[in-house]
Amino acid sequence: MPPEGALLESRSMRDSVMGRIDALDKVKALRLLPDGVHITTEGVARYFEIHREAVHSVVKRHRDELHANGMITLNGSDLQDFEMANLATSADGAPVSYPQGRAHLRLFTRRAVLNIAMLLRDSDIARCVRTYLLDAEDDLRKGYANLDRRVTDVETCLGGVGVALQELGPVLHRMSYRLDSLDRRLDATNQVVAAISNRLCQMSEDINRVDARVDDVVHQLRDLRRGRKRR
Repeated sequence: MPPEGALLESRSMRDSVMGRIDALDKVKALRLLPDGVHITTEGVARYFEIHREAVHSVVKRHRDELHANGMITLNGSDLQDFEMANLATSADGAPVSYPQGRAHLRLFTRRAVLNIAMLLRDSDIARCVRTYLLDAEDDLRKGYANLDRRVTDVETCLGGVGVALQELGPVLHRMSYRLDSLDRRLDATNQVVAAISNRLCQMSEDINRVDARVDDVVHQLRDLRRGRKRR
């Protein structure tokens, strides 16, 4: 597992785990504004248990990176509309108080807050978030390594099966040839049996005809004997 400081120093490493916003609530509940999406600078400071100036300092040093991960600054009519929609209560039911006449309002998404967690050096909460991220990535890598081993084992087994199939190839070919030969012989035998059956049918008809002729002869002989007796 890489050291916790790697996230502080490497933007590419931070980008690689930026999707793990679940790490925030695993360490501490993050209370968003009523829109369910954003949190103010003050809210970020409360989450990390630091002064808001520490948040401003991180923003100054990494403004582009934070903008890329959802940080926005509202002013003018956009600010007024947002304050009207989120002025009543915060996500946890507590009243929201905005300074009157502010010129702008900086807001952070969960992704931007996670980004700050990987940039803050002097916050125990931020350290816990970084540790959670690194542990989760380490578990993921171990899972991938275990999967790779299983895939390798399967490939090894399949390789053995391939060799066995290659060795069985000639045997299967010979068996196929013999089965074809048996099929041909069986067909020939069936033809002979069919011919014998036909011949037997013909013989049966011949026998029936002979029987009929014999019966005729017998009847004729009986008739002759009866004629003689009458004389």
